[in-house]
Amino acid sequence: MSSPHPTTLKPYAERIELHTNPTARRILEIMDRKKTNLAVSVDVTTTKEALEVVRRVGESVCLVKTHCDIIEDFTLDFANELVKLSKELDFVIFEDRKFADIGNTVSLQYSSGHHRISSWSDLTNAHPVPGPGIITGLSQVGKPLGRALLLLAEMSSKGSLATGSYTEQTYKMAKDAGRDFVIGFIAQGRVDTNPEKGEDWIIMSPGVGLVSKGDKLGQQYRTPREVVYDAGADVIIVGRGIYGIQGGEKAVKDEAERYRQEGWKAYEERLARK
Repeated sequence: MSSPHPTTLKPYAERIELHTNPTARRILEIMDRKKTNLAVSVDVTTTKEALEVVRRVGESVCLVKTHCDIIEDFTLDFANELVKLSKELDFVIFEDRKFADIGNTVSLQYSSGHHRISSWSDLTNAHPVPGPGIITGLSQVGKPLGRALLLLAEMSSKGSLATGSYTEQTYKMAKDAGRDFVIGFIAQGRVDTNPEKGEDWIIMSPGVGLVSKGDKLGQQYRTPREVVYDAGADVIIVGRGIYGIQGGEKAVKDEAERYRQEGWKAYEERLARK
């Protein structure tokens, strides 16, 4: 077995000081305080359903991930209620927008329109395909608000083109931009970093499941241990495996807690790895 990446041996609490972005620091603080590296992706289509899921899983998560454009009755009142819950239940809001256009366009998509994402979402993400201008456009809006950005370096879907040199160039783009707004990556594991120089990126991995290995639309699943211990990611992102479970409110709460426990156990085992 190869030697573990140095970053994976450092506790979340010790990594806080390596970040200047307030959202990055808050994520790591919450993870340490609540003993959780679980993010729940709330992929439902009504505000009522979304808020129900958030209330059920909120105590077990460090982040709640949304797709605001699939919510049929989205309003800013809903967004404001989500912000209220994030403060009450102590989690960060991550709008999984996957911006993918030129700088001027994404700055408007981020700040304006029906969703006004920058007004309520602590964290968002973007494809690096358009080049560094996408970071510039988003940072002009988000950085003054203390928001943060993840770049999509890898994806969990079968046949994804985000591999190899694409991932390497994504890392280089983030490094060149600096870490005051870009705080990490959506990836399947650690990307190239230089922890000896104080460089630290937060890695979040989707496609996590305790049982299922995939779906009919190309999603591929790995266990929390495979993601956190083996691959060195920091945050596990789980969707249908939690909110889609049968049995009502208690079942969803219990499943979120089960994933929290499994993710944290893998993290503690990672820290003890030599």
